[in-house]
Amino acid sequence: MENEVPLSGGRITPGVVRVGRTVRRPATASSSFVAELLGDLRRQGFTGAPCHLGFDTAGREILSYLPGWVPARFQRWTDPQVAAAGSLLRAFHDATRTSRLTGDHPVVCHHDPGPNNTVFADDVPAAFIDFDTAAPGDPLEDLGYMAWTWCISSKPDAPPATVQAAQVRILADAYGLDATSRSCLIDAALDRQTRNAQWWRSHLARPSPHVADDHEIAGRIRWSEREYAYTSANRTTFDAALD
Repeated sequence: MENEVPLSGGRITPGVVRVGRTVRRPATASSSFVAELLGDLRRQGFTGAPCHLGFDTAGREILSYLPGWVPARFQRWTDPQVAAAGSLLRAFHDATRTSRLTGDHPVVCHHDPGPNNTVFADDVPAAFIDFDTAAPGDPLEDLGYMAWTWCISSKPDAPPATVQAAQVRILADAYGLDATSRSCLIDAALDRQTRNAQWWRSHLARPSPHVADDHEIAGRIRWSEREYAYTSANRTTFDAALD
């Protein structure tokens, strides 16, 4: 077998490696769902996700390798990059609408479409990876998370809320979000911030070993809570930009 090159950046799934033009990932409880989802996406002509190529002799998932780069951390993105991310999310959602995997929901959500799960090609968001948390849902679940992780930041050196709010609008415009859903977008972002803190808190309460160092988990909880407080405090500014 060709040499295995560890791929960094994943926060939850360890043991992800590149082998030639493929990626190998440990199989999880969601592997069969992900395999069917990626097959559906390919049949619908959506190219912004890897192909599922089966499983290797070690039982690992085999995925096509997508050339490009994945950001190591959240940062400030340009307006065209935010717009490209919104368009990519809309194309992904639209490609799932006829899938049996949606169940009683409108689409299949990625549920973690942050920059850290996005492959950039020529500095433009081109594909999503890491579909472990994909499940039926409402588009606003993903769009709220994307508004937060691509546009909103409580960091002291981040642009003012008015600038961040303008990018949230760019995201909504690129996605093609209707007027009714726009009025719910910031609520969706706040919900995802709350759920993120709860998710990490639940892992901290579980028996060891944890998915990350306890100190790191505690830091992610505090960060999510700061982000919620910031978004809530600037709610009027964000809502006004979406009118």
